[in-house]
Amino acid sequence: MHFNQNKKPLIMGILNVTPDSFSDGGLYHQMDKALKQAEKMILEGVDIIDIGGESTRPNAKTIPVDEELNRVIPIIEKIRQELDIPISVDTKKTAVMAAAIQAGVSMVNDITALADPKAQQLLAEKSLPVCLMHMQGTPETMQDNPTYQNIMQELIYFFQQRIENCVKNGIKRENIIIDPGFGFGKTLQDNLTILKNIDQLLVFNLPLLVGISRKSMIGGILNNEPKDRMIGSISAAIYATLKGVHILRVHDVQETIEAVKVIQAIDHV
Repeated sequence: MHFNQNKKPLIMGILNVTPDSFSDGGLYHQMDKALKQAEKMILEGVDIIDIGGESTRPNAKTIPVDEELNRVIPIIEKIRQELDIPISVDTKKTAVMAAAIQAGVSMVNDITALADPKAQQLLAEKSLPVCLMHMQGTPETMQDNPTYQNIMQELIYFFQQRIENCVKNGIKRENIIIDPGFGFGKTLQDNLTILKNIDQLLVFNLPLLVGISRKSMIGGILNNEPKDRMIGSISAAIYATLKGVHILRVHDVQETIEAVKVIQAIDHV
């Protein structure tokens, strides 16, 4: 995967094979439906598909490893077998990462930023891109009462520490991607502050991933349900694009790509 510096972010399509994710829970946890959705995203021009088998919505409880493996590994194997597209696995469990890498994923996306030392060891050995996300608390507790003194300073400090720790444990710096974790232990004001100042995170000279699509911050602004947040999500994605973000993690692939193309056309005049 190559990360462009010319306001052309990669589009990461979300494929949740869960019964309970906040936006598309229950839609794609059957094999045939998941495969059709992957095919649709490829036709629309997606660059990478991010497959997750455990909901990380606020108040979500963790599920057993076997259950997560049973959800994600068959669809990863099926997509790898039938379709030509890079796959990312969205998991915090080292055993799931290992099985997904064995099944052919190209990237690991971890909401805990490789908190498990065994996960760091695995990624150091396999030398795959890994996305380190910031989260205050856990999905079960993160929205109870998130507080920060200065959220941008705290994010920069967090990523400095995590990047140093990962590199010290054998992960190549060029394999690290960072994600500020919109909605993961943040208020609406926090999320808006991060988006407004997202370019401050370019200080690390590493690819920056943003996942805002259909999240509660959009609902908090527009007072609507996840299914009605496409336009708000694309507006946020375009703002992030203009700020220099490298990867947009989205539900609405074609619509986001079209919006980015318009921005590019204007920018290249």
